[in-house]
Amino acid sequence: MALVTVIVFMALFAVFTFLGFGAAYWRKGDLSDLGQWALAGRKLGPYLAWFLVGGDLYTAYTFIAVPSAAFGKGSIYAFATPYVMVTFAVAMVTMVTLWKMSREKNYITGVDFVKDRFKSRTLAIAIALTGIVAELPYIALQIVGMRAVLIVMLSPYFPNSIAGTSEIALIISFIVLAVFTFVSGLRGAALTAVMKDLIILITVLVVVIYIPYTYGGFAHAFQLAHTAKSTVNYATLSPKLANAYISLFILSALTLYFYPHAINGVLSSKSSRTVRLSTALLPLYGMGLFLLTLFGVLVFAVPKALAIVAPAGGTANGTLVVPALISTTMPDWFTGVAFLGIFIGGLVPAAVMAISQANLLTRNVIKEFVPNLRPKTETTIVKWSSVFFKFLALAFVFVVSQTYAIELQLLGGVFIAQTLPAMMLGLYDKKFLNRWALFAGWLVGMSSGIWFTLVANNFKTLSTSLMKTPFGLLYIAATSLVINLVVAYAGSAIARIAMPRSAAVPSD
Repeated sequence: MALVTVIVFMALFAVFTFLGFGAAYWRKGDLSDLGQWALAGRKLGPYLAWFLVGGDLYTAYTFIAVPSAAFGKGSIYAFATPYVMVTFAVAMVTMVTLWKMSREKNYITGVDFVKDRFKSRTLAIAIALTGIVAELPYIALQIVGMRAVLIVMLSPYFPNSIAGTSEIALIISFIVLAVFTFVSGLRGAALTAVMKDLIILITVLVVVIYIPYTYGGFAHAFQLAHTAKSTVNYATLSPKLANAYISLFILSALTLYFYPHAINGVLSSKSSRTVRLSTALLPLYGMGLFLLTLFGVLVFAVPKALAIVAPAGGTANGTLVVPALISTTMPDWFTGVAFLGIFIGGLVPAAVMAISQANLLTRNVIKEFVPNLRPKTETTIVKWSSVFFKFLALAFVFVVSQTYAIELQLLGGVFIAQTLPAMMLGLYDKKFLNRWALFAGWLVGMSSGIWFTLVANNFKTLSTSLMKTPFGLLYIAATSLVINLVVAYAGSAIARIAMPRSAAVPSD
């Protein structure tokens, strides 16, 4: 790896840092106000909202986790393509409604809606804590992706100490991120998202055209992959995995926009028209996703890249697929640009995720027990909490095998799925659902989801989010959500029978 790659990377990272700090003076507002700091004053137009929310797609999940999983386990992970297409329809139906209610009633988080809708502090706290926990593995996934870039970029210079060197570089990067997020809030994430997405879109266009054209195309790569790993099905989907595939893409589509960071991005939009327009534009981000998934196969056609990902006599590391392909086929200067895009493609979403976690902790947990928090004190707690959550997520990096880093995101999906009865159905079912039945459903859904995950992995390191059922393999989130819904609706029916409709029900 030529020195020019590192120089270009560092120069662009300096620009990224400047934008992050400079955002505090862009559309300047009182950053001691939570709405200004955490939601950018609710002033993001359709294109900035498009860039910000689009960052949920083109993150380490897209560039690292999906190609890595495809390399390791084959065609099952092509579920990412239909899931991305379907999730925008889900957002168009639900997020506009949530935005209107949030603007009218000054909600800062989605959990504010849950508390107001069901008049239940207990349910709101449960949903808030679920969102906080679900974000941790998602942030950890961003860190895995950033680390993969550093390993490929720095290993020629620190071959004997690459693990320690990459960790130091990660810590420094997260300190920079934490400081400018503390100063600029969501404004910093929004402006840096523009830079991130422009670089990533250019990288996607160049990489998905140049590498297949130069190295014989995907058909040639499939042949080589079949020869190298005949036990993995890359070209077709085994019938026994059909239900797993369907449950993965449906549940992923339903849950993506109900992650706290996605709701945070939506609520920062300045109008319902902005939400609709930015959502309508988001499929543009998904166009290259399937081709990037196939990079897990294309790596077999590039011997130098394959030697980095799966060294002879060594352990394969699927997270290196895309960085290895870029570094071994592209000019050094372009490699530096692309690596920076992938790297900050992890940093920017991590910032928004930590902001959303801090909002939930402060506004929907701490404030329930200390209701008289002054607005400035509340904002200060949110700022420091966002710093804490960024570094807490570093511990999650070692939860799974790096080749199956996508399981970090899928684990978060198991948790977020349990919030759908209150968050999603609560938008439209305004009479039937009962708060205590919803809480019971959440409790059973969370407990079963955690138990199924532990059993499916034999109580060892997480490497799968699929479980055996009478219907074949299914995504654990689907099974636990069905249990949740049965309990929530059965409990609500019992509550309606036991309690007269006219009886007044006080808030808990």
